[in-house]
Order: sequence, then C-alpha cells, then structure tokens
Amino acid sequence: MCLAIPARIVSVNEFRMAEVDILGVTRNISLDLVPEAVADDHVLVHAGFAIQVVSEAEAQETLELLLQMDMFDEEQLGIEQGPADALTGAPLPEGEVS
Repeated sequence: MCLAIPARIVSVNEFRMAEVDILGVTRNISLDLVPEAVADDHVLVHAGFAIQVVSEAEAQETLELLLQMDMFDEEQLGIEQGPADALTGAPLPEGEVS
C-alpha cells in the first residue's frame, strides 16, 4: 500500500527542493513533479516527492482522517508530543484531534 501525506511547503530553493512541514516535523522533498508549487502551498508527499498540489482544506481533512485512524506514530515522526494541529503543529489538549 502506498500513502501520500499532506504537507505545507515552508520554503523552496533554487533547485526546486522544498522544506515541508508535516504535523510539526520538517522534511526536504523534491518539487520536480509539481512545477507550479510555491511556498505556503499544500502538497501530497510520497517517497520524497510532492506529487500533487492540494487545497489547505483538503490537506487538513486528510490529516484529520489519518490522525483519527492512528496512521501517524509519534515515534516514527520524531515528535514527543501528543496530537498536534494538522497545519500549525501546535499541541492540542489531551483527547482532542484537530
């Protein structure tokens, strides 16, 4: 099974490599497959590549569903806090999902 994760583009360098934020964790990915993507866009990320630009609402909805399904393991993401707001990364009160 393959899964693409929504992320917000934080910055883009001259080589079309982007720093993205996924639930407060940053990763570097390639934008080669989505030449229209710019900073602050939301993209679906798979295997180190952005594969599609999506709306902020679609990104938020997808992240919420993944969080509800326990698709994210905090240890795998490298975070030590509980659930975070899907777009800002801010911690949520215990028992609440953004």
